[in-house]
Parts: sequence; structure tokens; C-alpha cells
Amino acid sequence: MMIDILLDTVMDCLKLVPFLLITYLAMEFLENKTSDKTKHAIEKSGKFGPLIGGLVGAVPQCGFSAAASNLYAGRVITLGTLIAIFLSTSDEMLPIFISEAVAPVFILKILAIKVVAGAVVGILIDLVIRRRNMKQEMNIENFCEHEHCHCEHGVIKPALMHTGRILIFIFITTFLLNAGIEFIGEDKLMNLVINRPIIGELIAGVIGLIPNCAASVVITQLYLEGIIQGGAMMSGLLVGAGVGILVLFKVNHNVKENLKIVGLLYVTGVVVGILIGLTGLV
Repeated sequence: MMIDILLDTVMDCLKLVPFLLITYLAMEFLENKTSDKTKHAIEKSGKFGPLIGGLVGAVPQCGFSAAASNLYAGRVITLGTLIAIFLSTSDEMLPIFISEAVAPVFILKILAIKVVAGAVVGILIDLVIRRRNMKQEMNIENFCEHEHCHCEHGVIKPALMHTGRILIFIFITTFLLNAGIEFIGEDKLMNLVINRPIIGELIAGVIGLIPNCAASVVITQLYLEGIIQGGAMMSGLLVGAGVGILVLFKVNHNVKENLKIVGLLYVTGVVVGILIGLTGLV
């Protein structure tokens, strides 16, 4: 059993390597090679970030949410864009739906809801921040200082060091989570979500917060087996950001801010899920 858990953990981490490496290479390039004018242009493009983030997050890979956490820690993207990516992240939902021969129209509807919810909420968040004049400056220098990456050695070496450090952290945490889920059993997790309005959405949202691909697997299977309704499924899938939350707490050193982000993510996902449940949209 432990060997299977170890292999699953290794595979989960290997899937993240390309996303993390590309993200860190981009951040190092921005830090070392771009001018102030270019940085300013990137910051200004953040107005369209939530819409782009919502579309990108729908791709079935939790690597995008991990990349988004790193970019937000360096303030390359806005808080609204981060939330948009977290809400639209599909993780393992899409492959499971496809393997179970779920109707393409239904799959597109679920993806569209996640993208729209992410984009709308993200745009509103950024709008509130701008109106309150809470200016967000790109601060990759501070990020690198915290991570001790020695950026003076160029681009590739610091990017590799960043990737290596975060992978070690993710590996240890993911292994412990996988072991815990194996010990508790997915069946017991499934039994936590009872088929009742509001209560189902609230509990599904808690399961969705588990920073592991298993969360989206459990939520999707619960729906396909008829144990939960569409509202509860959407709550869990909207809240589920894969390892993005895990990476956020590792690279963004403002714990209070991280907790607020998680709270915002949870409330948004549950509220949208309840509305969907009441309207019968799914």
C-alpha cells in the first residue's frame, strides 16, 4: 500500500514540473531582463487577467493553479486573476467525465459555469481593489529574497532552485495527504456529503479545499453515482484548486492574507453551488 501511495505522489509531482519550471523561468526573466516600462505594461494588463485566468484554469491540470500562486506571490498577477484560476481549475473532473462517457454538452456546461464564475468574481475583486486604491506592485525581488534563490546567477539556476524547493515541499505534503486519504478511505469521505440542500454544498466545499487531486476525484464520483446533486458537486469543484492552495502558503508569506484568500474561495464556491442547486441549472 505504501509503495502505491509513494508512486501516486511521485506521479502527482512530476506532472507539476513543467508548469513550475516555466513559471519560475518567466519570473526570473522578468526580474533580470525586463525594463520598468515592460513591467508596467504587464501590471496594466492585469485588468484582463481574470477573464484569461478563468479560461486557462479550465484546462484539466492543477499545475496552472500552482503557477498562479507563484505569480501572485511575486505580484505578477492580480488577486482577482488568482481567484479566477482557482475557481475555474478543473483538475481531474474532465478526464473522469470523459472516461464515464458523460454527454459533451453537459461537460461544456460545467466548464462554462466554472469559467464564468471565476471571471466574474475575479473582475469584481480587482474592481473593488482598484476603487479602494489598493495598488499592487510587482515585487518579484521580495519573492526571490524570501526564497533565497540567488538571482544574481542568471535565470536558469535560480529557476531550478525554486522548482526544486517547491517540489520537495509538495512531495512531502502530498504524500501525507495521500496516506491520510488512504487511511480514512474514500468511501468515508463520500459518506460525509449527504444529499441535502445547503448542507451538501457546505461539506462538499470543505472537501474541495483538500489541496490534492483526490478531492476533485471524490466530488466527481459522488455526483456520477447519484450521491450528491449538481449544486454540491459545483461547490466542491469550484473550491477545489488542486495544489494551488498548498503552493500559496509556501510561497506567499502573508499567512493572514492566504487565509482570507481561502475563505473567499470557499464562500464563493459554496454560494454559487447553492444558487445552482436552487435553480436546478445543473
